[in-house]
Amino acid sequence: MLRQYRMFASYNRWANAQVYAAAADLSDAEFRSDRGAFFGSLHRTLNHLMVADRIWMKRFTGTGEAPTSLDAILYEERHALAAARKTEDERIIAWTGALDEAKLAADFTYSPVSQPIEITQPLWTALSHLFNHQTHHRGQCHMTLTALGKPSLG
Repeated sequence: MLRQYRMFASYNRWANAQVYAAAADLSDAEFRSDRGAFFGSLHRTLNHLMVADRIWMKRFTGTGEAPTSLDAILYEERHALAAARKTEDERIIAWTGALDEAKLAADFTYSPVSQPIEITQPLWTALSHLFNHQTHHRGQCHMTLTALGKPSLG
């Protein structure tokens, strides 16, 4: 299972780079326009992904920033958001690279931002959620880019 999560972390970095590259030459108005995705615009969706990844990585590692709102805008400027995304992707890769099978199978307890309850599950299920969440919202980014006339992502 460990190999799979390391592969997911590398794929995550690659897929995020594809989205940011496709969005690089959008106008600011296009980048910020509401296109009907859950968070509206590409700007807000990419910020949400950064928010969620930071929340999960704070839970997983005990370090880093953990925003308290799922729709927080961490970066107004696209270049700063893109740079932060690269850094966060490298952090995820490094952390998954340091995991072992015992840690993946161990119980992991956290409280969701949206509910004051504790959830305990094996770490691997929470890690699966991190990557599935990324995929879900990248799909919305792809839809937004397609609506803006960008070619299909690689």
